[in-house]
Parts: sequence; C-alpha cells; structure tokens
Amino acid sequence: MTDTAANFIAKSTVKAEDLDHRKKINFNIGRYNAVVPQGKQQFAELNLARERAKNIKWRALETLDQQLEEFESNFTKRGGRVIWAENSAQALAEVLAICKEKHCKTIVKSKSMVTEELKLNHFLEDNGIESVETDLGEYIQQLDGEPPYHIVTPAMHKSKEDVAKLFAEKLNTRPGLTPEQLTLVAREKLRKKYVQAEIGITGANFIISDIGGIAVTENEGNARLSASFPKTHIVIAGIEKVIPSMTDLGLFWPLLATYGTGQRITVYNTIITGPRQPGETDGPEEMIIILLDNGRTNILANARSRESLYCIRCGACLNACPIYKNIGGHSYGTTYSGPIGSVITPHLKDMGEWKHLSYASSLCGNCTEVCSVKINLHELLLENRYEAVGDGYATWAEKLAWTVWKKASLSRNMMNMGGPRVKNWVVNRAFKAWTAHRAALDFAPQTFNQRWKTERAK
Repeated sequence: MTDTAANFIAKSTVKAEDLDHRKKINFNIGRYNAVVPQGKQQFAELNLARERAKNIKWRALETLDQQLEEFESNFTKRGGRVIWAENSAQALAEVLAICKEKHCKTIVKSKSMVTEELKLNHFLEDNGIESVETDLGEYIQQLDGEPPYHIVTPAMHKSKEDVAKLFAEKLNTRPGLTPEQLTLVAREKLRKKYVQAEIGITGANFIISDIGGIAVTENEGNARLSASFPKTHIVIAGIEKVIPSMTDLGLFWPLLATYGTGQRITVYNTIITGPRQPGETDGPEEMIIILLDNGRTNILANARSRESLYCIRCGACLNACPIYKNIGGHSYGTTYSGPIGSVITPHLKDMGEWKHLSYASSLCGNCTEVCSVKINLHELLLENRYEAVGDGYATWAEKLAWTVWKKASLSRNMMNMGGPRVKNWVVNRAFKAWTAHRAALDFAPQTFNQRWKTERAK
C-alpha cells in the first residue's frame, strides 16, 4: 500500500466516525439541495441544456490546439501576454519572475482551484511575498492554515461558531460575532490589501477563444477587485477551460450557477479581454495569462478519460456523493476531491500512487446523474480501476483474490459448493482485506439457485 493510500484510509476512517463533522456537512449540503431545484426551473429542457453543454465542451477539447491558438492571437492583439506552462514548476517560476520584475511584496488573490493545485500561496510565502486570499471562504481557510474543503465552498465543514472562534483567535475580534459581523471584519481587512497589492491573481471559469478573453463568475466581487486594482493582473488557468465562443456563456453561466450554488445566475459575471486600453480609466496596466498543462494533456491523450476534462467545477458531484459526505474533502489528500477528483487525480499525478481514489466510490451513479455537463463519472471510475490493473499496479494478493472470485462467479457448481460457514470463512478470514474496512459477510444457508430448485420442486 502506498503512503497516499494509507493516509487516505487513516483520515477517512477518523472523519467517517466524526458525528459533528457529519452534522455540519449534512446541514450545508441540505441547504444546497433545497435551492438547486429552484435554479433548475429556469431551463425549459434541462437535459437538453446539459447535453448541449457537453457537446460544446466536446468540440472545444477535440480542437483544443486550434482553440488555444485562436485565444492567444485575439488576446495578444489587445496588449495581453500569454505564457505556456507545461508543469507546476514552470508556472511557479513564471509567477516569481513577474513578481521580481514588479518588485512585488503583496499579492491579492481570488478563489482559484488551479492555484491550489500549484500550492501557490506556500510558494510565494517561501519567497517572501505575501499572498492574501480575498474570497471569504478561502480567507477563512487561509487563516486556519487549511486547504479548501470543497471546490465551490472552501469552508463548508465549518459552522458559524467555528468561524467566529477562528476570527477571535487570529484577528482578536470579540467572541461570538454573527456571520454579518464576521463578513464586515473580513471586508475591512481585505479592502486595505487591494490598494497595497502590486499584483492581483485570479483563475478563470472559462477561456473564450473567439474574443480572446476570460470569464469569471463569483458572488462576492473579490475577483473583480483583484483583477482591476493592482497594476498587474495574472490569470492562471488550466488549458481545459476553453470554450469556443462568448455566446456559449449564455448556457454555461446559468448551468454553473444552478449546479454550483442553486442560483439562477451568480451576482458578478465578468469578461476580461486584456489590460487597460487607451482612453479607459479602469483596469490593470498589464495582464498576463498562464495557460497550464500540468498533466491535462495526459487526460486529453486518453480517449476514454478525455471526457473528464469537460468539467466546469460546479461541485455538484461532491454534494451528491455518499462517500464525500462521510469522509469530507480533506481526506482525499489532493486538490480536487469527490468523484471528479477521484477520476482526474490519478492522471494528473501518478496512477500507481493515486489509484486508490478510484475505489473511494459506491458506484451508485449519483455523481453522473447530477453532473451539469453529463460526464459519465462512475464509468470513468471503473475505467481508472481497469487501467490501473492493466498497467500492473494491482498487488499479487489482489490479482489472486479477483481471479478466484471470477472463477467462482462463473461456475454455478462452485457457487453452490460448501455451506455458509465455509463461505463465511473464505471471505471473512482467508481474504482479510474484505473485512479490514467492512462488516463481515454472513452468507445465507442456501444460494438463490438452490432455493429456486427447492421451490420449483414443491
């Protein structure tokens, strides 16, 4: 067993027995489940909208090279600069080079999962640069020294009492502040940082190739401030974020809002096509976009797993997954948690090291059912398992166990052989891996086949 798999099992075992954690998660996901049906009412044909979105992403990914080149051409015409980063090391090196060029001491950053993937905050701090999260949820997590818990709601696992206690410890506020008071405290702290910062960093929900712009959707306005107040705006985005046309946002923005937070549309929706133009009074003097690969072309090259790149990071699959709701986001030990994280992480990192995530599923199919762009997530989890075995990452004991199970399952005589005591011993004692994290099986006195014959004989 790899260290990552052992850590996953240890963390998930502890978290699954934490009733307080489960109570908070069920409460927050319950609120999400209550509002999503309201957001869905805006679609006359919801399944058709999801299918169309999937087809648009299919076209974008099948012509990804052309889409990205078109984006770069259109973006640079307006004075922007594009940097291509093959991996995290290259992306971090480029960010540091820009920071040194601008003599940067403070960075304001909006919520961005791809910068979490790069561990950008830690990298900047190690190089003497202050990086401040401006999204309230991310800010809470940064104060607590934790990574985001959820793709959309980073502090989902914290109650308002937890946040009040954290602010009292870290910011010396009065204990027991209300959510409104806590928000005002964060606003006061962060507004000063927007003015001080030399550089603002954001992600991008979508890269729009036909106009050479990025689209950002948010509820707090922090991304707009991070992009416009500092003199330099850096965007870091995965190459899979591309969509062919600005008109596609008429479909993707409502889908992302509905499946992400249950809204019809989020509060702030922004399209940015470059730095401040002559005659304009607002915006950064320089805008740089770093297009990140970091394993995404590995998925692109895999015809069966390519579909996972359609993801628009709405987080719906996390909220629907019974495993996620029990073990929480931090147990996964990686940036992207839940079903989508279990699908893409082994390809973004290392299949042998992360194959265990593909088994962290009940295969109920609920993730596929709720996906805003109809990705067949549960099938891709099975595909990952198949690929891991095909690549030789299964242990000898695992191969033997499944060989025996397959042989027995295909033979009715073997299935009927032996009584329940023998079968219980084989599964619960001989193959101890089954009962290591599951309750012991208790076989019935007769198989269905034997009972059928008995009943037919009467």
